[in-house]
Amino acid sequence: MSYVRSKAFDETGYVVLDSYDQAADPKEWLDLEYVDWKSSGDTRFAPLTSAFGDMECNAFWNHTPPRTDKDGVWVQANVEKAPILKARAEEPGANIGRCRVIELQPDTYPTALYNLHQDDNNRLNPDGTGWIVRGFFNLSDDPESYLILREDRFDPETEVRISLPAGRQVIVDTQRFWHAVWQKGPEPRYCLITSWESGPELDAYIEKYHGDPHFPSAPLDPRFVEEAQVEVRRRLAERAATLAARGKAGQVLVDLDLDDDD
Repeated sequence: MSYVRSKAFDETGYVVLDSYDQAADPKEWLDLEYVDWKSSGDTRFAPLTSAFGDMECNAFWNHTPPRTDKDGVWVQANVEKAPILKARAEEPGANIGRCRVIELQPDTYPTALYNLHQDDNNRLNPDGTGWIVRGFFNLSDDPESYLILREDRFDPETEVRISLPAGRQVIVDTQRFWHAVWQKGPEPRYCLITSWESGPELDAYIEKYHGDPHFPSAPLDPRFVEEAQVEVRRRLAERAATLAARGKAGQVLVDLDLDDDD
């Protein structure tokens, strides 16, 4: 199928925008209502949009009628508490699908690698319309934590690590990348995640804030990376054995939730 895509993502699949002065804003995310919704890690989500404006986080295609990740309906109880976050999601002027704040508890590098997943944002997306990408605006200050991106889930040579201080703004084609966050902690990480439709509006926004497709990847000791890979392989083998015992061996590479947020 042919979709409208942004040239900004052609080479690397992501851009890092100019940093936002997060310290100048109130911590609206602490006032939001969160629901238990598990993605990659120990998470809760505070929906700012949902399929019909309800306080829930299910993918739009799991509703009746099912539809793609566009035309999200604002959840009034939360956006009334977070007008600045709502305005930041609206600033590009692009169509918004799912929009929510994630709360991620601290984890480890091997756990983040184990939880790597691809999104399925473009399910049911009509041919000829804009490809859905995701914005990640870090709200809490987590400079030693990383958004991990891999084009090949099991190849660390494809890994990009983007540090997450307060105000870091990243837009990612999360259907292209396996991704997760290594939240070193000790506090939870909070991030505004917005699905946007690619098109001239999003292109102009990326240009305005100097979207960088070559942001430096944070270094890690290769031995540390390899030790984490060994641990991930161990966990996967353990999971495979468990699934085989249940007669579900074919599901070993299927994540618990591959079509949601980081």
